[in-house]
Amino acid sequence: MAVDDPRVIDIVSTVRATGEVVLVVADHLPWEDAEHLEVLQAKLNAYLAYIESGQLADAYPAAAPGVPVRIEVACKYPPSALGVRFLEAARDVIVAAGWGFTWVVSPDAEPGVAVDGGRKAGPRS
Repeated sequence: MAVDDPRVIDIVSTVRATGEVVLVVADHLPWEDAEHLEVLQAKLNAYLAYIESGQLADAYPAAAPGVPVRIEVACKYPPSALGVRFLEAARDVIVAAGWGFTWVVSPDAEPGVAVDGGRKAGPRS
C-alpha cells in the first residue's frame, strides 16, 4: 500500500461521529522527487475513479449514496512549496466534484510544519 501503486486503495475508514468515509493515500515519497507529483496525481485520479464508478459503495456499504466521502493524503514528509500548491489545486478540483479532500503530515516530520491541509469538504448530493 503506497502512493506509487495506483491500482490499490491504501486505506478506507469511517469517521464514527459523522459517518464520513475516508480514503487515505499513504504518501511515503519525499517532495524533492521529480516524479512525486505525477505519481500522486495518478493515485488521486484512481481514487476519484473508484468513488465515481460506484466501486467504493459496492465494496463498502457505509459509503452509500449521500454519505460524505473524503480523500486524505497522509504525507510522511512535509510538502514543498510546489507540493502545497499541488495539494491546494487538487483540493479545489476534488471539492468542486463534490468530495472532501485533506492532507496531513506525519507527526514525526520536521517541527514547525503545518500538519493539516484543512477540511474543505463539498457536500455530495
